[in-house]
Amino acid sequence: MRRITIILFGWLCAASGAFAQVPGVTAGAIRLGQSAPLTGPASALGTEMRLGATVYFDAVNAHGGIHGRNIELVSLDDGYEPARTEANTRALIDEQRVFALFGYVGTPTSLAALPVFTAARVPFVAPFTGAEALRNPPNRYAFHLRASYYDETEEIVRFMVEGTQRRIAVFYQDDSFGEAGLAGVERALSRRDLKTVATGKVKRNTTDVGAAAKAIAAAHPDGVIMISAYASCAEFVRQAKRAGYSGRFYSVSFVGSKALADALQEESYGLVISQVVPLPWDVKIPVVKEYQQLMQKAGAREFSFTSFEGFLAAKVLAEALRDAGRDLTRERLITSLERLHNVDLGGFNVGFGPGNHVASQFVELTLVGRQGKFTR
Repeated sequence: MRRITIILFGWLCAASGAFAQVPGVTAGAIRLGQSAPLTGPASALGTEMRLGATVYFDAVNAHGGIHGRNIELVSLDDGYEPARTEANTRALIDEQRVFALFGYVGTPTSLAALPVFTAARVPFVAPFTGAEALRNPPNRYAFHLRASYYDETEEIVRFMVEGTQRRIAVFYQDDSFGEAGLAGVERALSRRDLKTVATGKVKRNTTDVGAAAKAIAAAHPDGVIMISAYASCAEFVRQAKRAGYSGRFYSVSFVGSKALADALQEESYGLVISQVVPLPWDVKIPVVKEYQQLMQKAGAREFSFTSFEGFLAAKVLAEALRDAGRDLTRERLITSLERLHNVDLGGFNVGFGPGNHVASQFVELTLVGRQGKFTR
């Protein structure tokens, strides 16, 4: 009996030592790290992204986890400020010793994390951004679920021009996110031999939009494309209307569609917003039905595009972790993600590959109707 005990103790020590060699992986858990705005003017984006992800991870854990390990998500608040994101990323890797980074929110914030996770060779999965700078040149450690801002702005401009709206203005956030969206609009317009008729900008995490609203309204555009977060976009819509603009407003998905509609109330009527995930109220889509059921079981009161994206991102990562097997390493996760070709998540298909770290080009336009209801 004593010999068996010694052998068993030795096996446990060896197993424990093997797990300890892989940061964030223990006999019973896989620890992931997230930096996102959990407070401040963009907090709805971070809290909703985290909510959708944790609802799915909790469901996985309730059914035995991944090869017997529970998924733990450590989320740090960055207030949508790049310097804080960089510090959080270093803390997650060096102090929290997470296995992978997941569900970051924002372009300037993700760009601040880019050199940190690349140098540390830590997978960076499903950031809530469509910026080209995070996709090109390709990065071995970065994997994107969503379509790019180029994809979104191309679809918006196509819709506007085909609807005879050729005088197009852009309201954008004065940072790498806003510049990425503006570049996408200008690229789409150039393809049609058009240029913006006016632009106006706002500083990140502020609502000081008065000058932008007046300048754009004075140009009398047919439509305005907004590239900013929900708080500044809501204030821009109000002030542009007060300045005499009576045309239509458009936005890319990062705005936080539900948060924008809630902020504007009845003034949100007629907004057109591009989306990179299906309508989270369309229960005819199997994965939407699954999302709603798990959200309701978790006690979540409202559905949104952002929490649904977090849910889908978690589902993709869980699939890759499962495929990577019991002997989990970061390199095996990367290989596993690259093996996910044309995966049906339940009416929404995604796929990576060795030369493709962008899983989806899905974009569709939605309209905000009465009482903030979204329709295609």
